[in-house]
Amino acid sequence: MTEQRDSVRTRTTLLRLGHRIARDKRVTTHLFLAARALGMEAAVYSGTRDRNIEETIMEVCKSWGGIFSLQYTDDYRKFVKEWRNQNRTVVHLTMYGIPIREQIEEVRNNHADKLIIVGGEKVPREIYDLADWNTSVSSQPHSEVSALSIFLHELFEGRELEKEFVGAKQKIVPQKRGKKVVQLKHEDSRDV
Repeated sequence: MTEQRDSVRTRTTLLRLGHRIARDKRVTTHLFLAARALGMEAAVYSGTRDRNIEETIMEVCKSWGGIFSLQYTDDYRKFVKEWRNQNRTVVHLTMYGIPIREQIEEVRNNHADKLIIVGGEKVPREIYDLADWNTSVSSQPHSEVSALSIFLHELFEGRELEKEFVGAKQKIVPQKRGKKVVQLKHEDSRDV
């Protein structure tokens, strides 16, 4: 899967609700890293603005390539409502939703751009009502990072694992043992 969007594939954006710097720094960072690595093109977050996370994610994009944007919103309700007003769809990942296997085909076959919402602190009832799909990856407590990863794998039918990241300065060369990173800008490689 290359960076160019084909005519069937829709754009996916992550909305992370209620980021708390002291409590959620690692989880929110991992959400954005997973979103980027698994085929999403953008992420938005609410709660407390965290410029350190923004800088970290942009540095990853500079080094490892790809098209991925990150922004903060101080009004997630307005953001979601504007998204819906543009005839785009909303998927809320929640353990209380309908099992993913029961609705992933419907989600996948809807070709509108998708906003994928994951919570941090308690998710307001309004989100459940605004979502086109309240989807459960598991009806058990677990990480929003795992929910997002499994959801994207199902949505993209595994094609996200073949994604090529344009503009990368470095690339990992798969090895049976050890680590090898190729510096793409200077065509040299280094073994780590």
